[in-house]
Amino acid sequence: MKIVIPGGTGQVGAILDRALTENGHEVVVLTRAPKGDRQVRWDGATLGDWAAEIDGSDAVVNLAGRSVSCRYTEANLAAMMSSRIDSARVVGEAIAAAARPPKVWLQMSTATIYAHRFDAPNDEYDGLIGGDEPGVPGYWGYSIEIARNWEAAQERAATPHTRKVALRSAMVMSPDHGGVFDVLSRLARLGLGGPVAGGRQYVSWIHDHDFVRAVRFLIGRDDLAGAVNLAAPHPLTQREFMRELRSAWRVPFGLPATRQMAELGAFALRSDTELLLKSRRVVPGRLTDAGFTFDHPRWAAAATDLTARRRRLSGAPPALVPQAS
Repeated sequence: MKIVIPGGTGQVGAILDRALTENGHEVVVLTRAPKGDRQVRWDGATLGDWAAEIDGSDAVVNLAGRSVSCRYTEANLAAMMSSRIDSARVVGEAIAAAARPPKVWLQMSTATIYAHRFDAPNDEYDGLIGGDEPGVPGYWGYSIEIARNWEAAQERAATPHTRKVALRSAMVMSPDHGGVFDVLSRLARLGLGGPVAGGRQYVSWIHDHDFVRAVRFLIGRDDLAGAVNLAAPHPLTQREFMRELRSAWRVPFGLPATRQMAELGAFALRSDTELLLKSRRVVPGRLTDAGFTFDHPRWAAAATDLTARRRRLSGAPPALVPQAS
């Protein structure tokens, strides 16, 4: 198959590009700064010569959008919004104009669209969409608005011959440098991986191999359209999540952090506390009902696998990096 990945140079795009290419597919990445033969320039907002790559392709997986790993200033939030809406809109325009449109368009979305909650998990059927939860910072609602508008831009696209799927993805965990697993592992190995603000908030996640497998599954299943949660079936509290990560690295303790300490840490990392404090209790209702099975459904085993792969990538000898149990 020929698969086009707009915005495919980030961490998730690199994971998908690598796996699909190894599987023998022709992968073309649309990027603002092309560096190889399989990368084509686009600006993420206007039609151009890049649209020819979509015409005749089998699938489009749009991952374009400003990274959420930043301080949530007005300027950054506006950039998150515009980059997601503009890229989804223009991908839709390219598909609509294609003489041979792709059979499926997978559009990245986010599990953050769901409400901050502790009482029950959110699936696609009756999960609560967030935006008006009591007792949370008001600006968290803007993340929900971004997600809603992101999905709406895909829904509005006039692509009658192309099936559309919105990927409400949880955090993708991979051993690659600079990814969320790398950042959390660094904190854990420094002894800073304890509960944050009590640690009751839920963490939803998906192993990188399962993310790729889910994408392949959705490309191949012509009966699935609309919003689909890409998250492992067993979310767990932040306290438990970090305990299992510390166990995988054989780190015996993790210092707890108050909300105020989390603010300082997020500022130092040029990030935002919403990523740490929002309770994302998301489960994959539609994937599971469609027969998809996760290779890594539980975090303890997933963390063990990821730490082992991270050690191999770093080239660190076993004497310097403890073996996972």
